[in-house]
Amino acid sequence: MATIPITKRGAEILKAELHKLKTVERPWVINAISEARAQGDLSENAEYEAAKDRQGFIEGRIQEVEGKLSAAQIIDPAELDAGGRVVFGATVELEDEDTGDRVKYQIVGEDEADLKLGLVNISSPIARALIGKEEGDTAVVQAPGGEKAYEIVAVHYL
Repeated sequence: MATIPITKRGAEILKAELHKLKTVERPWVINAISEARAQGDLSENAEYEAAKDRQGFIEGRIQEVEGKLSAAQIIDPAELDAGGRVVFGATVELEDEDTGDRVKYQIVGEDEADLKLGLVNISSPIARALIGKEEGDTAVVQAPGGEKAYEIVAVHYL
């Protein structure tokens, strides 16, 4: 099985979700199923069916998160020494060469990506254009509206 890169923060978020699923969600749904069973006829018991569906979802998500964590290659950006190059986990400050607008992105794994928080997926077009570049380089990104050029203002390993 191939390893999946994930930042230390992303791994901690997945571990917290797994803990909640196992210690809160799973016991709750087991209790809901037993209460629904106590109501008698299961053939027309909507509460029982809903609880069984929820249990299926929870057990599936537990397996999914455990699989991701077992295949995870946890990378702590603070421990990186990439010599100023953009690598997985790096935080990059960019300046749009057309408008002068500045943005800051951290390159993260698929499960952590959230553009509103400045977290971009390693396989996104912008991350692929940035990987391997250094401060002062220009990265050309194939955006839906055409090519956009960004100057790399700074690279941080936070």
